[in-house]
Amino acid sequence: MAESRHAVVGAIVANVAIAATKFAVAILTGSSVMLSEGVHSMVDTGNELLLLVGLKLSKRPPSAKHPFGHGKDLFFWSLIVAVLIFGVGGGVSFYEGLMHVRHPVPLEDPTWNYIVLGAAALFEGVSFAIALKQFKLQNQNTPFWRALRISKDPATYTVLAEDSAALLGLAIAALGIYASQTFHEPAWDGAASLLIGVLLAGTAVLLMSEARGLLLGEGIRRDTARAVRRIAGTHRNVRQVGHPLSMYLGSDEILLALDVEFDRISPADEVAATIREIEHQITERYPMIRRIYIEARSAADMQTGPAPDERVPHGG
Repeated sequence: MAESRHAVVGAIVANVAIAATKFAVAILTGSSVMLSEGVHSMVDTGNELLLLVGLKLSKRPPSAKHPFGHGKDLFFWSLIVAVLIFGVGGGVSFYEGLMHVRHPVPLEDPTWNYIVLGAAALFEGVSFAIALKQFKLQNQNTPFWRALRISKDPATYTVLAEDSAALLGLAIAALGIYASQTFHEPAWDGAASLLIGVLLAGTAVLLMSEARGLLLGEGIRRDTARAVRRIAGTHRNVRQVGHPLSMYLGSDEILLALDVEFDRISPADEVAATIREIEHQITERYPMIRRIYIEARSAADMQTGPAPDERVPHGG
């Protein structure tokens, strides 16, 4: 979690400097796309502050009202961030671009625009590098693209997504300004702003989808569920293992419930010892599975439960 905070703080510092510079140049040159980029950086700054709030709130200890802790607070605030990216960042950029296309205003000397875009690319690149470094530290034994697909840490992957969109947005802005000056058609500047709005909206939709899944109780991936069953099934007094039921309680904490059928002749103390060993083996292999509830079931109970396909969690 400390690594996630470093990535967010680095992004905040970069975006504050970038937003102030972009707004100043937008006022000086009258560039629509620079104004959109300023709004983009301002929204990113606010979003990262909200992620810091989510990180802090998610670390609160369990209470009587929230016995499993407050880890999902981070998922909630990541959803708010995605909504803001869509509504404020994407919406304002799209609106500003549309107005500039309908009522184009010739650009002044674009030199300052290019200077600011270059500086912004440098700052955004540093922020992206910090977030990428922290992400790799959290997923040292997993290939990057696979780690990105299965990551459940909104603080880190949101910063990566925002910085990636920001770098692409800067490239679009530079092309829009260049086309506007080269072809003496200021509407290209507005068209670039429209594209940035679409880019931000698309990024937001992806982040919303991930946050929605986590808030609705997304569970472990199918291959992890199969591995958990294999771990439990290797014990000699275990006859059958039900399909795991799981849910992310936070970015680094998973709840797991597991039905296990033991031999009828197994003594109670042996069953208890086996359960403890299964729990130890699961947590040793998957440290994020911190809360494990294993219920010893009879053969009749296992046969009358839901069909296996109905009980496999469709998680990431």
